[in-house]
Amino acid sequence: MNFEIYQQLKKLYQANDFEKLLKDSNSLLFLKIRSIARKVLLMEFAENIGIDPNQGTNNLIKEISNNHKTEKVIDNFIDSKFQNERKERRIYEDKLISELYKLKIFDWGGLYQNNLERTIVDNYIKKIKNYDLLMYKVDNEIHESLKGYVLCSWFNHWTSILIEDIFKGHKRVLPAIGLIKKVDFFVDQIPFDLKVTYFPDGFMALKRKEKGLKPELTVLKQIARENKINFDSSQKNKFLLSELLTRLSESHLEPAKKAISDFHKIRWEIIEETMKNKKELIRWLYEEQGERHFDSANRLFLILIDKNNLDESWKLKRNIDFLKESVGSYLDKFNINNDLKIIFDWQDEKYTSISDALFIVKK
Repeated sequence: MNFEIYQQLKKLYQANDFEKLLKDSNSLLFLKIRSIARKVLLMEFAENIGIDPNQGTNNLIKEISNNHKTEKVIDNFIDSKFQNERKERRIYEDKLISELYKLKIFDWGGLYQNNLERTIVDNYIKKIKNYDLLMYKVDNEIHESLKGYVLCSWFNHWTSILIEDIFKGHKRVLPAIGLIKKVDFFVDQIPFDLKVTYFPDGFMALKRKEKGLKPELTVLKQIARENKINFDSSQKNKFLLSELLTRLSESHLEPAKKAISDFHKIRWEIIEETMKNKKELIRWLYEEQGERHFDSANRLFLILIDKNNLDESWKLKRNIDFLKESVGSYLDKFNINNDLKIIFDWQDEKYTSISDALFIVKK
């Protein structure tokens, strides 16, 4: 691959045009070079293939992309670097998992990744004119919200690394060792971005609507009222849903017990139908991307589900031993074929990707 082609592919990469990028026969080599694009890695790799490492980053990339040895040895170089990194992480892995189990509540506190600054500006800086009121809000509301944000971000960061290591350690997988956008690893030389998530509330709401069913919260409120169970309707829907699920599940009243059992039965039926026809969910996940981070990269979705309590599904991210067996078995049988092709719509354009979903369910 000459440097001119590398530059052309880089433009597609930076424009998030993965569909066009991956159609190019040089895309795989391009992404692998991007994976080692940190200066220290480039220098080490250059030396391995007989290139002078003591030059600028652009010149190193140019010589590496033009060198006929690159394609033959880059996989071994990447795998070797990953094994060294993995060896270092294993030293503290058990301790890290133990630390992750100290988190008892997963609550963002109303602040979410990518809109932290906007939330503070819109709800505090632009809205409040009184200094003392602002200080009160900072000491109470913002402090607690930021604590929740930091704890959830910390949990997601380290569990993501642990879960990625499960995938990257498989014999069919070549890791992406650098901070390469939208590629976590290659399975049989096909690049994939790993997305770890839970069964989406929005998709559950969509399937209920298709079945002519009322929204979940509406149903739970109705059950509570019929059984004379009082609740605070002024709280946020997320917390009210959680409260009603818990109170109704713990109720000693037979009508309430029967109603909540039927509620969970419908939930599980929808999840089972989705697992049998996972393309519909995958398409929905692509089409519901936010505009700021849209791309059509190949994706593997790892969907974690606690059957008895969907709100507790987040805990499965740290249950590494539970995940290892399912992920390993999945990758052993993974077959990349036309069945994995996903065609989806986004802002009146059609896109094509390769994608699959692995559901791991705690029963």
